[in-house]
Amino acid sequence: DDLRREIERTRELTCKPFGVNLTLSLTATDVNYDGWIDAIIQGDVRIVESAGNNPQPVIARWKAHGIKVIHKCTSVRHALSAERYGADVISIDGFEAGGHCGEDDVPALIMIPALGKVLKIPFIASGGIANGRSMAAALALGADGVNMGTRFMLTRESAIHTDITAALLAATERDTTLIKRTLKRTARFFTNDVSQAIVALEQRPGGATYDDLKHLLSGDRGLAGLESGDITAGLVCASQVIGLVDDIPSCAELVTRMVAECREGLEQALNRFDR
Repeated sequence: DDLRREIERTRELTCKPFGVNLTLSLTATDVNYDGWIDAIIQGDVRIVESAGNNPQPVIARWKAHGIKVIHKCTSVRHALSAERYGADVISIDGFEAGGHCGEDDVPALIMIPALGKVLKIPFIASGGIANGRSMAAALALGADGVNMGTRFMLTRESAIHTDITAALLAATERDTTLIKRTLKRTARFFTNDVSQAIVALEQRPGGATYDDLKHLLSGDRGLAGLESGDITAGLVCASQVIGLVDDIPSCAELVTRMVAECREGLEQALNRFDR
């Protein structure tokens, strides 16, 4: 019901196409996704991004209703599996990405051309994209487009508290922490008291279980920090691109600037080659 309401609210706010993300749990095996899938179909959503676990059980249902499916992956092998299952587009996360960045530690400079060699469907580069030059690099490496998460957090329309924005704006590319490595669920977050406490628990003798960490991993706790401005309250998702961001534009300004920078960057590269 919550998802239905959000789909309706989004449709009231824009006449443009929009997609819905459904993340499939990496840890829980008893989750029933039927309600969310039905809400997406009944809401006449035309694009879905799936992420997390194996998308095979859900792709067929969406495709039967003419919905385009983008599946987010962190490795070439998982992207090829999603292609076989019927995904229309792949979103590939390099190791620089915020949130879950996989267990292979492969950066975008390697991941994008490696995927371009073997994938037959379009793919979108995610992780490490902050500006038009990043976009130009991704396109030159073979991507069909780019995703941005962290960069859009640092825009005027972003709903996060200004104190959180200020902390991320002041950060460098070294101010992120990899958590849950020992659980084989590696994720990248802003370095704060909570992310460091998680790593400390993982490094203690005997390690840590998910139950040991769940009070620190809590999404409600992270949301409370984003809303209150307390950078130490919970996890704050951020990629290494925080080291490249130095302003807070509107979304429209950011995209317009990126397109211009991308064109300029590609033209400059061609001119250097011609010389």
